[in-house]
Amino acid sequence: MTERFDAIVVGAGPAGSAAAYVMAKAGLSVLMLERGEYPGAKNVQGAILYSDALERIIPEFRDEAPLERHIVEQRVWMLTDKSHIGFDYRSDEFNDAKPDRYSIIRAQFDRWFCTKVKQAGALVICDTVVRTLLKDEKGQVIGVKTDREGGDIFANVVILADGVNSTLARDAGFRKELDGDNTALVAKEMHFLRPEVIQNRFNIGEKEGVAFELVGTLTRGKIGMGFIYTNLESVSIGIGCMVGDFEKGGLTPYGLLDELKAHPSVKPLLAGSEMKEYSAHLIPEGGYKAIPKVYGNGWMVVGDSAGLVNSIHREGSNMAMTSGQLAAETVIALKKEGKSFTEQNLARYRSALDDSYIIKDLKKYQGMPGFLHGNRHVFTVYPELMSQAASTMLRVDGIDKKSKEKQVTKSFRQKRGLFGLVGDAIKFARAFR
Repeated sequence: MTERFDAIVVGAGPAGSAAAYVMAKAGLSVLMLERGEYPGAKNVQGAILYSDALERIIPEFRDEAPLERHIVEQRVWMLTDKSHIGFDYRSDEFNDAKPDRYSIIRAQFDRWFCTKVKQAGALVICDTVVRTLLKDEKGQVIGVKTDREGGDIFANVVILADGVNSTLARDAGFRKELDGDNTALVAKEMHFLRPEVIQNRFNIGEKEGVAFELVGTLTRGKIGMGFIYTNLESVSIGIGCMVGDFEKGGLTPYGLLDELKAHPSVKPLLAGSEMKEYSAHLIPEGGYKAIPKVYGNGWMVVGDSAGLVNSIHREGSNMAMTSGQLAAETVIALKKEGKSFTEQNLARYRSALDDSYIIKDLKKYQGMPGFLHGNRHVFTVYPELMSQAASTMLRVDGIDKKSKEKQVTKSFRQKRGLFGLVGDAIKFARAFR
């Protein structure tokens, strides 16, 4: 293939497809390369789609995208080995004509998104591995080298959307090796149940869904969390911790997942289900301080490849699609102005990210990774104390409530001490900007 494209996009996930779609719709010649047999072939898990980001790109997506259930309830559970204490929020407002969130099956969704990319006029080639980036004598990226015969393909700009472990960016010297303390390894399973069983068990309507976020002793003092999402005919359940913690030994992703499934609060939710799919993947969770350089001479990086994940609020798909859109709009504007794709000109992309909710949100929580690494007891001590407090106050056993309150206060002071409690509160508050 000797044809030259306006842009090459590497990776057909939400970030790559968003970039390719926006550029193709604007009339640019675009090539999107995917190493899987088809987009989504390597994604078997369920996930959450935040609709606003996609609606800004494809306003009519609800009419045709393979959506599972729209989320009407969010549950946050803090678990100990035998209990959970939680916060639930449910509102009928989430049943409006344009719901805010949906559960999706990535293998289906990514494939659909790719069809939209093709319809917009982009060329999509799957089952193709990009070996390296091509550069000219000045270091400007001018294309990619693939594993196909005669596989040197040229373009004015290359957008990397090849996931958290972007070997292309790493090998080209655009970023460092993955940091195990900033990257989570997540294990997931899909458990299949009849739709009516899911609806009865989770107290939801025909197309309604529930999302769980799970924290506490389930990660054995390691930094991580679990989740449960309801799909039309299945339930997605998973748990993840930092790669650095797994490297130290003593824990395995599948071991933690088995323990989570056996938890007395979780086991009834999966009763009678059939597990058909298991997967594992990496998530960048270093936040603002871990974002690598996202542009240079002839290249940009989007989505997980750029570390754009809000781990506190579990947002990733929206940031992926928005960053893809912003990168595409940068290319469109430069082409329209007749300007080259130099590092100086592509700096517009970073400026656009800075002006968006992406960087603003990541900046706000930039202190959280450091807080969690330095205060791992929040995953063990506080869940136990809160469970003990709830158990004490809810029991009716002839002991007066004032005595119970003193007992709860004494437990907190014994575990953390007054200065420890105040110190934890101050450090937690400082983690938010």
